[in-house]
Amino acid sequence: MHLARFPRVRLAHLPTPLEPLPRLSDALGIDLWIKRDDCTGLAGGGNKTRKLEFLLGDAFEQNADTLVTQGAVQSNHVRQTAAAAAAMGMKCEVILEERTGSKAEDYVWNGNVLLDRLFGAVIRRVPGGSDMPAELETTAEAVRRTGGRPYVIPGGGSNPIGALGYVDCAREIVVQADELDLAVDRIVTATGSAGTHAGLVAGLAVMGADIPVLGIGVRAPKAKQEENVLKLARQTAALLGRPDAVTDAMVVADCDYVGEGYGLVDQGVVDALILAARTDGIVLDPVYSGKAMKGLIALAEAGTFKEERVVFLHTGGAQGLFGYGTEIGPLLG
Repeated sequence: MHLARFPRVRLAHLPTPLEPLPRLSDALGIDLWIKRDDCTGLAGGGNKTRKLEFLLGDAFEQNADTLVTQGAVQSNHVRQTAAAAAAMGMKCEVILEERTGSKAEDYVWNGNVLLDRLFGAVIRRVPGGSDMPAELETTAEAVRRTGGRPYVIPGGGSNPIGALGYVDCAREIVVQADELDLAVDRIVTATGSAGTHAGLVAGLAVMGADIPVLGIGVRAPKAKQEENVLKLARQTAALLGRPDAVTDAMVVADCDYVGEGYGLVDQGVVDALILAARTDGIVLDPVYSGKAMKGLIALAEAGTFKEERVVFLHTGGAQGLFGYGTEIGPLLG
């Protein structure tokens, strides 16, 4: 596994810290650590920055001048893509899907959307359930007609090139754990567009690190989520020259904590936000890391992690909290 063979633009503050969570560990009765990918730096940080390093490397190889991507209205990926484009002197066209159906003013205009606009992204909104690959191509073609050179990035930056960012994160976790003499029994992360989960699985498999990854689903049912992650993990391993490294058993998703749907907040999510904030001062987001923590808490209470050392991968997204202020604020006590 030699990632220097792939074109890359350095955007992130790396390595991100690997730290213990002593008070949250005590509250849950497990040995819990956190990988702070909320601290990658770009536009406030988050997991998409690692993916964007490789995606922009490929974009420059193709002589692109405009990044084209999509996401839900409060997309963390869109925010970081818009910031990466600004930092690299590129244009950015984004399509925001009204996936949750929320018309709340702070959801529509604050949080990540405010930052998208600040970074200069051109925004087009489409109804929930739109054919997003087709919408991406529509925008890319419009860029071509005006003489631009678009580079299309799928939602979440989740393709084999983007997943290389989490192959590198897997390597980073193993190196840090070895330096700390820390035997890691499991990694837990949110799993949505699949790139983070798949990159971790592929990276650990290619290294032979033998650390299981549990993805806590934020959108799709279990069977579909595992299918998406497995496909992408195998594609990523193939890109690294190891097409047979990833097995079916390496991909596990628990999708029991999605609640009413993607981006929809319930009391369990709010409780997870409060517990993380009021024990170790960790700020989670309501869409990804908050739901992943909701699942981790429930599983810890059920004894799933008994006698295990667990690393929780914080994927960032706190900027999105400000899009949920009117919804979450009254529940904070």
